[in-house]
Amino acid sequence: MAASLAARGGAVWVPVAGALARLGERRAAVRGLVAAGVALPLGHVLGSVSARRRPPAARLPARRALPERPDSSSFPSKHAMTAAASGTAVGIESPRAGIAIAPLVAVIAYSRVRTRVHWPSDVIGGPALGAAVALAVHKRLR
Repeated sequence: MAASLAARGGAVWVPVAGALARLGERRAAVRGLVAAGVALPLGHVLGSVSARRRPPAARLPARRALPERPDSSSFPSKHAMTAAASGTAVGIESPRAGIAIAPLVAVIAYSRVRTRVHWPSDVIGGPALGAAVALAVHKRLR
């Protein structure tokens, strides 16, 4: 659940990029931030087109512990999409750095299913779309 909170609005990727830059992976850090910056609003646009209801799990302790009560479309998971976009963009630029942050990407995606804010297919679709964003950013920033 902490991962879901840390990833709200893509905020977690700013300190991750800072750490990467300090470790000499500045280019990977910038690409990760750009990809996250593209994925988050794109996810909101895609969500406005999709009208998928969220799972009915309001009584579960993990869901009640979240400060947000999302009522927007469930597909795609914006958290998972942004995480995958950033993680994939970093990994394309620096495979070593990508491997290092891959567990964070996975935990963020898993947390959205664990808290029952998304259906599993929303969380599978989010990273697929996020990876596509990362590839587009990679091609554009060559």
